[in-house]
Amino acid sequence: MQTAPSQPEPPPEPPEFQLDRRQAICAGVLILQGVYRLVLLLTTPSLIGSHPLLLEALRGSTSSLVAGGAFARIGRASLVLALLVPLPTLMMSDPFVWWAGRLWGPGIIDLLAGPGAARRRRIQVAMRLIERTRSWAVVLAPILPVPSVIIYAAAGWTGMRLRRFLVLDLIGTFGWVVLIVGLGYAIGQSAVNIAHTITHYSLLITIGLVVGCMAVAVWRGWRASPGPSADEPVE
Repeated sequence: MQTAPSQPEPPPEPPEFQLDRRQAICAGVLILQGVYRLVLLLTTPSLIGSHPLLLEALRGSTSSLVAGGAFARIGRASLVLALLVPLPTLMMSDPFVWWAGRLWGPGIIDLLAGPGAARRRRIQVAMRLIERTRSWAVVLAPILPVPSVIIYAAAGWTGMRLRRFLVLDLIGTFGWVVLIVGLGYAIGQSAVNIAHTITHYSLLITIGLVVGCMAVAVWRGWRASPGPSADEPVE
């Protein structure tokens, strides 16, 4: 008497990923800030040669800081404002990254550091910096060869208090602004000329940025899509 072949067991369902209220708020704010920075990227070509301080306030990008310092050098912008207006924008996500480290612990690094072996090396470097230097790691985060978000998240899960973190972050961020704005101030008119050229061709540059972003998205989607399985016939 033959027995009926046993049915294969269904594959296990993937574990559900659930967030509590605090985690959902933190993740939502970080996502919105990422979208904000991406959208404001398109304003750089049109503003960098005409309103560099406004661009500093909106984005706080390195190019806007250089332009702000250069315009201050030729008397077309306030040096004090060039140093102060980018601080809120540059720091707006840092306390939420610290909070993410406090909420998720080291696991948040999987989302912040990116994939691959290089990610593990960045994590190890960040952990050594936090363990050995603590406060100095946060102050020097903008210039360290490790993404700042890893340092800030590590500060959160290693128990650094928020007030202390914000003071150290302000010192480090202001030092970075002084360095880059000072570079633009030293360059002066040459940087202003480059900024004017970028703004003159802002429409073409913006179109190029949009096309480039779309191409990268398509390429990443193609890389992530699974190929045909071995059991699937190829026509």
